[in-house]
Formats: sequence, C-alpha cells, structure tokens
Amino acid sequence: MKEETPVIANDMRQMTTLGRSIEDASFAIIDAEAGAHEFDARQWQVVRRVIHATADFEFKSLMRLSPDAVASGVAALTRGCPVVCDVKMIIAGLNQERLASYGCQTHCFISDEDVIADAKAKGSTRAIEAMRKAHARELLEGAVIAVGNAPTALLEVARLCQEAGVRPALIIGVPVGFVSAAESKEAVLATAAPHIVARGRKGGSTIAVAIIHALLLLSTQAEAAS
Repeated sequence: MKEETPVIANDMRQMTTLGRSIEDASFAIIDAEAGAHEFDARQWQVVRRVIHATADFEFKSLMRLSPDAVASGVAALTRGCPVVCDVKMIIAGLNQERLASYGCQTHCFISDEDVIADAKAKGSTRAIEAMRKAHARELLEGAVIAVGNAPTALLEVARLCQEAGVRPALIIGVPVGFVSAAESKEAVLATAAPHIVARGRKGGSTIAVAIIHALLLLSTQAEAAS
C-alpha cells in the first residue's frame, strides 16, 4: 500500500540510538561466532534473527529453508496474505502495524468454542481442529502459516498439503516439544510447500515471531532498493 510509505520506512527501526547500537553489536557478534555457513544473504538474515532471539547457535545447523521460502514468504506478506498461527502468543509478538500496512490479517482459532467442542467430540486436539477451521474458511491457500507451539497443528498442515492439495505460500514449522515435534517438522520437509523449519525438538513461538519479523524487514529492504 503506497500510502503507508512512512510506516514502511520506519518499520522495525523505531529504536533509540543506543538500542540500535546494541542490536547492531549483537548481530556482529553472531556473524563472528557463527563463522562460515551455506545460507545465502537473505536466508542468513532469517537464521541470524532466530539465533538473536534465542542466543542459541545450534539453530545454525537446525534451520532448513527451502530455496523458494524467503522469496515466497516476502511476496505473500507484501500482497496482504493471511497469517495463520497455531497460538495467540505468536500474534501478540508480531508487528501489527507493519502487517496492516500490507493488508495482512492474523488468524488463530485455537480458543474458539466450536474448535474446543470439535476437539473434545472427535478425541482430537484444539490445534488440529483450529487448522481444519482455517482450511474450511479457505485461509490456508497462499497464506503464511506459523506454528511455534503445537506439533499436531503442523502435522495437520502437512496432511492438508499432501491429501487436500493445500498450497500455502510459506510454512514456518518451529514447534517445541518432546512428543511429535521433530516428526511434525519432518512431515513438512516431505511436502512441496515452501518452508522454514527448525529440525528436532527445539523451537517455540518466539522463533516463529523472529522469522516473520525477518521476512518483514527483508520486504522493507526490497522496497527501499526499488
């Protein structure tokens, strides 16, 4: 949205001089300590922000980005795609002003009464039924789907891709946990969907937020360069 240029220009850069210097120093430390890697420049901005959010350099080896992930995610956000999340914690951490400047709306159905009722009736989970509701509302097609907490939500997204032909613009699969967390990520890796995944047990909503913010910053940089 061209009329939102002032918002875009200031997006995620509304820091004090000291705050900016601290962040810049943090990224310089990450670059120095991470050493060589196989990510391209745009992919590294995503991975580096994950490391920044966690202070955990193991994510350098855990992160998997499909070749089309960054481009597809940035393009989807800038055209105002739905952002479908497994938990409200992700939505709470997102830059709503920036998303609104593109026309993006966030969605999370996990606490809806009908979702809870369906999960109880079917012996399912709220996370599964929430993704099914998003699918029924045709929100998953072309969406950025962010899963940071519930592996069953990610397993359902992978199933919908494989069995129902759902084509999200990007799956961010970073649920944390011990039961099905690692397996859910491998299920996403087996799909053809663009994806950003943290393999293994590690993850969390904070990481999903960091990835989306990295994509938003990349969109800002692309607009500034155009």
